[in-house]
Amino acid sequence: MTTETTVANATEVLTTGKARRRQRGSSYYRGRGAVSSVVKHISLILVSLVMIYPLLWLVASSLKPNSEIFRNLTIFPTDITFDNYVNGWNDLAYPFGVFLLNSTLISVGAILGNLISCSLAAYAFGRLKFHGRNIFFAIMLMTIMLPFQVVLIPQFTIFKELGWLNTFLPLIVPKFAATDAFFVFLMVQFIRALPGEIFEAARIDGAGHPRMFLQVALPLMVPALATTTIFTFIWTWGDFFGPLLYLRLPETFPVSVALKGFLDAQSSSDYGSMFAMSVVSLIPLFIAFLVGQRYLIKGFATTGIK
Repeated sequence: MTTETTVANATEVLTTGKARRRQRGSSYYRGRGAVSSVVKHISLILVSLVMIYPLLWLVASSLKPNSEIFRNLTIFPTDITFDNYVNGWNDLAYPFGVFLLNSTLISVGAILGNLISCSLAAYAFGRLKFHGRNIFFAIMLMTIMLPFQVVLIPQFTIFKELGWLNTFLPLIVPKFAATDAFFVFLMVQFIRALPGEIFEAARIDGAGHPRMFLQVALPLMVPALATTTIFTFIWTWGDFFGPLLYLRLPETFPVSVALKGFLDAQSSSDYGSMFAMSVVSLIPLFIAFLVGQRYLIKGFATTGIK
C-alpha cells in the first residue's frame, strides 16, 4: 500500500512538473510572439511613413507660397494658403477642368476598349478550340515583352496617314484591338478556372458561344473585369508619353501633359500651382482604387496571379 502511494505521488509530481514546464514554455512563446508582432508592426509603420512622405510633402507644398516650398521641406506649412488651387485652375490656356475632362474621355474610351476586346479574346483562348490556338496565345504573351519603342514609329506613321493626330483616336482605338495582352492573359486565367460544367449545361440548353459569353462568362468574370477597369484607368490617366506624342493642341491635353505647362525653362515656374493641380488630378485615382480595392484583390486571388 505504501509503495503504491509513493508511486502515485511521484507520478503526480512528474505530471505537475511537466504541466508547469509546458505552461512556462507556452508563456515564453506567447511573450516572444507578442514582442515579434510589436516589432513587425512598428517596422511596417516606419516603412509606410517613408513611402507616403512624398505624397504628404506634395499636399503640404500645395498649401505653401512658392517662396516657402523648397525652403521649408517639412510637411507642416507655416503659412497656409489656398491661392495655389485658385491660380492653378485658371492660369493655363484653358481652365484645368478642360484637361480633367480630356483625361476622363480618354480613360473611359480605353476602359471600354479593353473590356470589350480583351474579354472577347480571352473567351476565345479560354473556351474555343481552334487550330493554332496555343501558338497564337504564345505569340500574344510575347507581345508583353515587346518594348513600346519598337512599334512607336510604325504606329505614329499609320496614325498620321489616317489623319488622327491631335485627336483622342490614337489613344483609344488600339484598345479595341486587344493590344493589352496582360489583361487578355488575366481574363484567360479566370475563364479557365471556371467550372466547365456550367458551359456544358448552357450548351445542353441550346446556348451558342455568343449567349454563353454574354450570359454565363461575363457575369462570372466581374472580378477580372473590375481589375482590368482599375488598372486601365490608372495607367491611362497617368500616361504622359502617348498624349505628348499624338496631341499638340492645348485644348486636347490631358492632365498629365497639362501639368507641364506650369514649368517654364526660360522664366519662373509656378511650382505651387503645379503641386495643387497634381493633388487635384490624384483624387480620381484614389477614388477608383478605394472603390475597386475589393474587386482588385479578388481578381488577382482567383486568377492565380501572385
